[in-house]
Amino acid sequence: MKRNLICGMDIGTSHVRAIVGEINMDNSISIIGVGTSPSEGLKKGVIVDLDKTVEAITHAMEEAERMVGTSIPSAFLGIVGSQVSLINNRGVVAVAGADKEITEDDVERVLQAARVIALPPDREIIDVIPREFIVDGYDGIRDPVGMVGVRLEVDAMIITGMITSLRNLYRCVERAGINIDGTVLTSLANAEVALSRDEKELGAVLIDIGGGTTEVAVFQNGHLINIAVLPIGGDHVTNDIAVGLRTTLQAAEKLKLEHGVALPSLVPENSSIELPQISGKEPRKIQAKELALIIEARLVEILHMANEELEHMGYRESLPAGVVLTGGVSLMRGIAELAEQIFQSSARLAQPSYVGVKSPIYSSAVGIVHYAQNTQIGSDREYRTNRVALPGIFNKVKSWFMDMFES
Repeated sequence: MKRNLICGMDIGTSHVRAIVGEINMDNSISIIGVGTSPSEGLKKGVIVDLDKTVEAITHAMEEAERMVGTSIPSAFLGIVGSQVSLINNRGVVAVAGADKEITEDDVERVLQAARVIALPPDREIIDVIPREFIVDGYDGIRDPVGMVGVRLEVDAMIITGMITSLRNLYRCVERAGINIDGTVLTSLANAEVALSRDEKELGAVLIDIGGGTTEVAVFQNGHLINIAVLPIGGDHVTNDIAVGLRTTLQAAEKLKLEHGVALPSLVPENSSIELPQISGKEPRKIQAKELALIIEARLVEILHMANEELEHMGYRESLPAGVVLTGGVSLMRGIAELAEQIFQSSARLAQPSYVGVKSPIYSSAVGIVHYAQNTQIGSDREYRTNRVALPGIFNKVKSWFMDMFES
């Protein structure tokens, strides 16, 4: 029996993570494969070394395949917000059928109509996300299929990306021998597992603090409203520790992961940490509070910058559902309390509720699997198989043309 698998791939600044989900008969998802590899080919979410990125992708996929026990030929990719911009647009079509019943074809046509926008030559459309459908003037419709009407409109959000950075990403994945099923904005993927339906409706800020970037996404009325990306993340915390304590980056990363806290008040008085020896020098001890002060200073800066971005977007008051933190840095003890102080709002940590991937470091990759199943692929099994195959072929043809023009 053919297994129904979806792979989500999160190509981040510090790690590449591949998550394989199996879709059960009741349409629920079981996470059955996890692959992780350190990523050295990216800086601030942008690929700077193709070979190292291909190596990391290959390693992560091989690890996931070993767990699943079968080869995974294709994957959905996460796209970081620093490479994208959001455009609101509307599409309008006349309902085609003689009986004026709205079909899947009508919905597809109105979404295609929304895609008709003037784009600069360096950008291309990644995705079109319907916010609401309007049938003969009645708005707020989530799914118009089966309704009767003459005129169908859609209020859609168009996600566009930089062609060069996207093609470099596609090239890395294809060189690793993996077909691309589709792309998913990481903010939307994170929201799948990090935010409840109520939080998306009421209004919430989702902050994903990764290795090289911090993504700030605002959700309201059930939709992504705005997004901003800061070129700062956990790597900067590691760098501060290395400089402040005069140690190596490897030792600083280890200290951050094992002893790091976001608030110095969480550290017991007079508690000390032994620093590993560097180039033959004797190991030395430092006060644990000293480490906490270095970390706090950088995290306060990151969260303040995120708050400023929210103010630029027009959100001077805190949103009803507060702040939700995800990404590797959100594992730092005390960061939710620090966020509450800075945003003057409730703050909590997001965690995927799957065995083996409960950590927020997996939320993007797990969210990609969810988003792919819920939106891009549909629930019909035969339809899913067809949709999964086509984008992979499309990307192959695209890369052949690129190779022809480049050679």
